[in-house]
Amino acid sequence: MNNLGTTYFFWFACVFGFAGIHRIYNKKFFSGFLWMFTFGFLGIGQLIDLVLIPSMVDEHNIKLKQQLGLSEVGAPLEQQAIATTVYEPQQHNQVMTTAASSAPNREELMVQLLKAAHSRGGQISVTQAVLDTGASFAEVEATLKEMVNNGYVSVDNHPVSGVVVYQFVEL
Repeated sequence: MNNLGTTYFFWFACVFGFAGIHRIYNKKFFSGFLWMFTFGFLGIGQLIDLVLIPSMVDEHNIKLKQQLGLSEVGAPLEQQAIATTVYEPQQHNQVMTTAASSAPNREELMVQLLKAAHSRGGQISVTQAVLDTGASFAEVEATLKEMVNNGYVSVDNHPVSGVVVYQFVEL
């Protein structure tokens, strides 16, 4: 899996005359060597790549996961239903249910994520969001990525654990 930060680091190598390394790192060999020999189309291509790098990394990682037979979130593709364990305190036992039976729609999930992040100081990880909403990892991660693309949420890493944390900028 390629890292966004590493790709930007390789992009920065153009300052030292090594343009295109970020493209080669993301398995775009032809354009990487083309960038290398033309200094990123005289620097114009390098500047455009600043905007294109996140989608370049996502595209590479999705292709890699498909080659490995995984879905976008890392679960096997042949997995049909996701089972969750629900604890019912009055009966003191565990009951198995499927997550597909009461899945919220996209808008409801966004509101649930917003409320969950609000109760956690404006930031939340995917695992915390799954615990708070009851939605699947795939649904939560896809919804959070959509919220990032729409500008409602920013992505960061927890300074101690390194866990990916989604920060709701307006909270």
